Amino acid sequence: MQTNQLKRNHPNTKRMIVARGGKRGKTSGRGGKGQSARAGNKRRPEWRDIIKQLPKLRGRGVNQHKSIQDRPAIINIGVLEELFNAGDSITPTILVEKFAIKTRSGKIPEVKILGDGEITKKFVITGCFISDSAKAKIEKVGGSVKDAAKPAMVKNPGPKDTSVFVPKAVKPVAAKKAPKVKAVKTEKVAKVKPVAKVTTESKK
Repeated sequence: MQTNQLKRNHPNTKRMIVARGGKRGKTSGRGGKGQSARAGNKRRPEWRDIIKQLPKLRGRGVNQHKSIQDRPAIINIGVLEELFNAGDSITPTILVEKFAIKTRSGKIPEVKILGDGEITKKFVITGCFISDSAKAKIEKVGGSVKDAAKPAMVKNPGPKDTSVFVPKAVKPVAAKKAPKVKAVKTEKVAKVKPVAKVTTESKK
């Protein structure tokens, strides 16, 4: 073996920078001129920018999975103690007039009274949701709760049972009437009179 025949086990690898020479000549596999032939060509697709502009989901119920039912306005009995006098009647309309709650889209919302705080005055509460603790405190002082609204409970029907086949009611099909056949007019044929026989005697 000669010195000019020596080879390295791990030769250095070099990236093709100049287009001329090597295995890839001329344009070095980059095609013709233009943006795609330049170094550092990393164009962002348009749909990527559209995705980046979309709002992010900051928790469940913020951007989706929202309840279609309006939640009632919350007020505690401690606030009622400060706003009303003993013996006053409390309704959602009166709470709006006292600026205890706000209207929603020009409508008076449903109200729920919670038991946070202490109460020493007796009130007559009508047409409001009320928690058990708040109701106990109001009745303990001598107040009363009339026509307490109850939230409507909607049961989830759940997935349909496909194991049992229930045929649908079939409507009776009315019998089709037979089409009317028009009478064909027959042409009258003229009667042909018999021709008299000509004999030889009559000719003479």
